[in-house]
Amino acid sequence: MLTVSEVLVFFVLSLLLIEFLKLQWMRRRFPPGPTPYPFFGNLLQMNFRIHHEHLKKMAKIHGNIFTLWLSKTPVVVLQGFQAVKEGLTARAEDVAGRPENRIFHVLTQGNGVLFSNGHLWKQQRRFGMATMRKMGVGKKAQDYLLQEEAAHLVEYLQKTNGKPLDPAMPVIHMVSNIISSIMFGHRFSRDDENFHRLIESFDVIATFLNSNSFFMYELSPWLACHFLPSVKKMKSCLDFVKDLLAKELESHKGKRKLDENQNFIDYYLDEIDKTKGDADATYDEENLIQTIGDLFIAGTETTATTLLWALLYMVIYPDIQGKVHKELDAVVGCSHVFCYEDRKRLPYTNAVIHEIQRYSNILLIALPRLSVKDTELLGYHIPKNTVILANIDSVLADPGKWETPDQFNPGHFLDKDGNFVKREAFLPFSIGHRVCMGELLARMELFVIFSTLLQAFTFTLPEGVKEVNTKFVFGSTMKPPPYQLCAIPR
Repeated sequence: MLTVSEVLVFFVLSLLLIEFLKLQWMRRRFPPGPTPYPFFGNLLQMNFRIHHEHLKKMAKIHGNIFTLWLSKTPVVVLQGFQAVKEGLTARAEDVAGRPENRIFHVLTQGNGVLFSNGHLWKQQRRFGMATMRKMGVGKKAQDYLLQEEAAHLVEYLQKTNGKPLDPAMPVIHMVSNIISSIMFGHRFSRDDENFHRLIESFDVIATFLNSNSFFMYELSPWLACHFLPSVKKMKSCLDFVKDLLAKELESHKGKRKLDENQNFIDYYLDEIDKTKGDADATYDEENLIQTIGDLFIAGTETTATTLLWALLYMVIYPDIQGKVHKELDAVVGCSHVFCYEDRKRLPYTNAVIHEIQRYSNILLIALPRLSVKDTELLGYHIPKNTVILANIDSVLADPGKWETPDQFNPGHFLDKDGNFVKREAFLPFSIGHRVCMGELLARMELFVIFSTLLQAFTFTLPEGVKEVNTKFVFGSTMKPPPYQLCAIPR
């Protein structure tokens, strides 16, 4: 006769076998991939982290479209330029959704532009892009804002008198103030405690989204909330952000003058008034606060990280920095105030900026998409509500598209005569219907700020420092490890 413990073991083993067989039955409907196991899927094989190196190894075995399982959730991965381009554009409307993960719901309640879906997403995105155009993104009006913030940074660096400094905080403050000026109509003082805490809170939230804690929360929200300090910290930061943005909104409502829109909040409040009574309108204060948060976190994190890599590469590759100096001196001189149009006259500088984006590859994997209907990707049937991941790293380092993918080489963006050339595999902002809505602003920021800094300074390693660690810090964006440099006035 079987003992209680033997019955229990038999029951558990039977349950595991049933779960295993269920997964094997389900996976027949999807592209091939590594064998998933009960409860965890492939999470154990991936160490509870979606890492681009893991994806690269799996693609060599299973092909450029394959399936991973996060617990019981199938995730279709697109690897390499051709797979990413075709997968996200051939049926772009079919794969324009966002997964409705538990944590995404905690963060956004389905509002805003980053993780919303359907009619709400389309309306919020359309309004956001139209409003940024009205506010001058892509035009000279926006150049003035960028020039002002770049000048503040130059002034700060000049005061260091060439002594070693960590550029992280001044760069992050500058980029955050650009977004603040667009969203709120004002910038923050470097000494403002709320500003520091806002930046820190966004960093905590962004880092959480690509951490082990994210997957633990998806597996068991109750356990994660009670036993993971990172979840409590993320929720505390989220509460602070929403509270601060709500106070900013109330302040605008009190000072607002109708038909005198000066910033994003003004335009949005105007739209709320205009669409009152419209059953199809999704404009309300909850969506406004979430959209501001979305644009703030996306616009600050990515641009600031790219600029930090830019400065690091300039000290690592002084010969390339010297060529940028030479072009700037020859074409615009030492007192020129940069605008985005200047990129057409500065092909080498423009090529260096593009190569910084390609080589630093700060996102690695684009934000997840979701199939909103049954569709087909690269010859495979993809059921509705399937999560799709595009490995941007595999595009920006695709050996079939780049001559020296593993080297920092501005020549990738220059022809034999030194003219700037566009490359179809340059997709740092992703592609398809969910392409980054702040792409143009980011391009403007990178060009104007980088050119202004290189015009004003020569960046060097501190005396005695011979080598710098360039292994990225894994997170929501791939940041460089902390480093110091010297900004020597030219």
